[in-house]
Amino acid sequence: MNSEEEKNPDELEEEGAQGGDVPEGEDDLSSNFRVREDDPYERAQKEGGEEAEFDLESQIEEFRAQIEEEPDNCIHHYNLAEALEELGQHKEAREEYELALELDKEKDFHSIIHFGLANMQFQMLLSGIQSVVVKSSIGLHSAHKAGDSITQVNDDDYKDPIYNFEKSMEFLPQLKADEDLVDYISKEAPSQLANLYYKWASDLIDKSRQIDLYGEEIQDVEKALKLLKKSMDIDPNHAQAKMMVTYAKKMLAEGWKTYDEYGFEAKTIEGRG
Repeated sequence: MNSEEEKNPDELEEEGAQGGDVPEGEDDLSSNFRVREDDPYERAQKEGGEEAEFDLESQIEEFRAQIEEEPDNCIHHYNLAEALEELGQHKEAREEYELALELDKEKDFHSIIHFGLANMQFQMLLSGIQSVVVKSSIGLHSAHKAGDSITQVNDDDYKDPIYNFEKSMEFLPQLKADEDLVDYISKEAPSQLANLYYKWASDLIDKSRQIDLYGEEIQDVEKALKLLKKSMDIDPNHAQAKMMVTYAKKMLAEGWKTYDEYGFEAKTIEGRG
């Protein structure tokens, strides 16, 4: 959530609607949240300049100072986690997200914290080779250069962000935040959940099209179809998932061939006819 989208306490105070009931006389701590509304697909492709990095480092110093003053304030830890994440310090960012959840005893802010953690995990999935291959899968081509195809798919890499997006949705009704933030999470959490199931499926299909024969190609495509169904159950209009379902069914029915970078046939998987 971009710092330029940040709202000051006065602006949030003027917005009457709240996602959860805030007892009269009690501060709405959500006014301290940094609001970053870009999604992992966009963030995975952005590069920050020196000025942005300097600004983030300044923010991190400020958040650490706030934590020194109020070490049990979950929002300070959440804000620090987001800033660390934007600086690429994912291990420490995760620790801060998890500490924020631990300190949020009443679960008033669990929804936004789980959402932030899920977004980070999703962004990490979209980095490196997988950010390229997920697009090549959509193109439905079979030629792969060495090192440009997914050869391993670790289920936990997908299950972790799925769990956190689901938790974000589960705790949304009790989120003590302004209406805009509640609306944003209510739309983005299920949307990103559908994207996650789609990505998991497309990675499995790409894995099945790698050059080496590993013996579980058919099972991976079958699993991909089940994941695509979950994606479309959440978002029936998910165009990429619809296209991938058609392609996966065709693969199972007709089989497929994979070619190396020189155009020679590397392997053939027989279809079911």
